[in-house]
Amino acid sequence: MSNNAGRYDRFPADVGILALEVYFPRTVVSQADLEKFDNVPSGKYQIGLGQDAMAYVGDREDINSMCLTVLKNLIEKYNIDLKNIGRLEVGTETIIDKSKATKTVLMDLFKDSGNFDVEGIDTKNACYGGTSALFNAVNWIESSSWDGRLAIVVCGDIAVYAPGNARSTGGAGTVAMLIGPNAPLVLERGVRGSHHDNAWDFYKPDHTVEWPTVDGQLSNVCYLNALDNCFELYCRRYKAKEGRDFTLADVDFFAFHSPYNKLVQRSFARLIYNDFCNDTSKPQYSFLTKFASLKKNQTFNNVELDKALMEYSKPHYQAKVAPSTMLPKQLGNIYTGSLYSSLVSLIALKHEELTGKRILMFSYGSGLTATMFSLRVARSISPIAQKIDLKNRLAQRIKMDPAEFTKTLALRKDRVGQKDYVPAEATHDMFPGTYYLDRIDDKHRRFYKRKVAHTQQAKL
Repeated sequence: MSNNAGRYDRFPADVGILALEVYFPRTVVSQADLEKFDNVPSGKYQIGLGQDAMAYVGDREDINSMCLTVLKNLIEKYNIDLKNIGRLEVGTETIIDKSKATKTVLMDLFKDSGNFDVEGIDTKNACYGGTSALFNAVNWIESSSWDGRLAIVVCGDIAVYAPGNARSTGGAGTVAMLIGPNAPLVLERGVRGSHHDNAWDFYKPDHTVEWPTVDGQLSNVCYLNALDNCFELYCRRYKAKEGRDFTLADVDFFAFHSPYNKLVQRSFARLIYNDFCNDTSKPQYSFLTKFASLKKNQTFNNVELDKALMEYSKPHYQAKVAPSTMLPKQLGNIYTGSLYSSLVSLIALKHEELTGKRILMFSYGSGLTATMFSLRVARSISPIAQKIDLKNRLAQRIKMDPAEFTKTLALRKDRVGQKDYVPAEATHDMFPGTYYLDRIDDKHRRFYKRKVAHTQQAKL
């Protein structure tokens, strides 16, 4: 190991994720049903996008209520003493107020504890905000500002697109993470690589609607180019720290930001191409030799290369990537929470196998900013998987008709910017313990209530 590793010894040990919780709404629409409703070829959304279903919310839920729900559930499930929280970071791009942060709304949950000394605010850049919030929390713990308390990160979004085929790439959900030292999910120090640039691939200039302006083809190229650059930097820093080359063989599992699953498949295949470029003599990559003379930035739309990579990567994808894709395929794109919903999936499906393993994480936000970093699983995370109870909760969702889904999004569109109203939707279909918007007054102030738990659960 390189002597560079010793410079990290002065930091608190094993800073990372102590606990996780995920929230998703109970209402969901099937991509198969949506294909029929949209009158598109069968498989366009299920195979073309790689998606199974999409979570969505009506006018009773907004980003504040969804963050309240996931944070309260985290606090209750892990019996967190809020006096021991010194930082609360929120990552979201779902903006309902151009000044007041969602973090300030979450401080309502701290009132009974008497703890108002909680640093942190919202952070925004498309889908990257959750990762920025995580890094801010970790950096605080590893800094001279740290007072010994823990941090919490909350991230997630409501993703809505304009009517048309792109609407099938929406989603809704939030994730909360407890951050501190001696964690079971440790952020590996000194090896992350980031890439930042100015691009107009996805942005939201019109504040009268929820949906973005998107250049889908450009966004895919930006994502893959950022992936290339982040992997190159990660490899370089790994070698500087560990004193040896980094290869994909050093990774046990992968988790990607997931706008839609087909891009995740392609991204993993792209990493194999990058691994080949780092050492073209590897015998397992002999099928790529004819592509060795190509420049990376000229290969993003090379159909022959993509086909060869996708075919080779299939068994490796199933073993190392697929376990992290279950929840994103069920929820859709939850923007800032997307990467961490992938991590939740991996924990839920593979928790018994993860101890001692490395998870390579790739975070991307349009506009653009991206980072590749890694987690080391220091000890059993089965207790986290048990508390998340993912499969059981997914089975309790209510499958909605696409016509009702479309009607609900039309209602949300009409509500943008309104004041002095009570939301129209009922609360009986919500999960017990869900926070919801009770009313907005004539000054645009929002007031929330929490649904009381009950025993009746509808099935998907």
